[in-house]
Amino acid sequence: MQVRQALDAKASGIMFFLCILWGLQQVVIKLAAADIAPIMQMALRSGLSALLVFPLIKLAKGQSLWGRPYWFSGGLVALLFAAEFCLIGEALRFTSASHTVVLLYTAPIFVALGLHCKLPAERLTGLQWCGILTAFSGIVVTFLGRGASGAQDLSAMLWGDLLALGAGMLWASTTIAVRLSNLSEAPATQTLFYQLLGGFAFLLPMAFMLGQSAVHWTALTFGSLLFHAVLISFGSYLLWFWLLKHYLASRLGVFSFLTPLFGIAFGVLILNEPVESGFIAGTVMVMLGVIIVSLSGRIGKKAPAAQ
Repeated sequence: MQVRQALDAKASGIMFFLCILWGLQQVVIKLAAADIAPIMQMALRSGLSALLVFPLIKLAKGQSLWGRPYWFSGGLVALLFAAEFCLIGEALRFTSASHTVVLLYTAPIFVALGLHCKLPAERLTGLQWCGILTAFSGIVVTFLGRGASGAQDLSAMLWGDLLALGAGMLWASTTIAVRLSNLSEAPATQTLFYQLLGGFAFLLPMAFMLGQSAVHWTALTFGSLLFHAVLISFGSYLLWFWLLKHYLASRLGVFSFLTPLFGIAFGVLILNEPVESGFIAGTVMVMLGVIIVSLSGRIGKKAPAAQ
């Protein structure tokens, strides 16, 4: 088994760059929404990224990408991945990119709760339960004290926030499904391919069903698709998997908590989104809770494995 290292300057620099890219995701989708609907954006980016990932898949001798052992697990993660991004696309129609990215990154809380029920080794400690309580209290705070101008605006924003929170739950469900299925032993590129192919196959018809199929081929449309297909779904995910293979996952996880902060900053700077004081307070509580849950369970463990 390969020994994973503590973070060095190179790994830290890569993770910082990845957090910036991930924080930009929802902002770019919302920025291009007038030219290409969010769900259509994510359907096309998934299809393009799947084409890029496919040549990189390496299977063990005698294995098949479409083999019977992967029918259920591959189909399940594909469906969960598509459903997650469908909710993200809808959330961005009603609420801000800042709200969406923060509520999406509650996923580690739901992963911890799900694995607590399934795996004895993942039982939550008392400190982790305190972290979960802190995070959920923060979620409640983010839903309070809104500065929307009218009841209709407030209602729409709350609905969008609920959709974003649901997307976080689906992201957690995908992680749990991978962890508990035979995909946990499969190459990362294989699992990523199932998710991207499923995203394209399910989201494309969903875009037509929801009336979000119109595309105006502007420079912003092409820029958004290239950004998401090449930099996010292909480049950043492969870099992340490479980091997990060579460095301690617990150290990398610390950096990932910067992503919602970048998301808020880019939402304010690029989209001129207002940020309520209650939302900032709730965000701090959510991130603190996620950090406690994610890191306290690793304290004292010998050589944490890659996720």
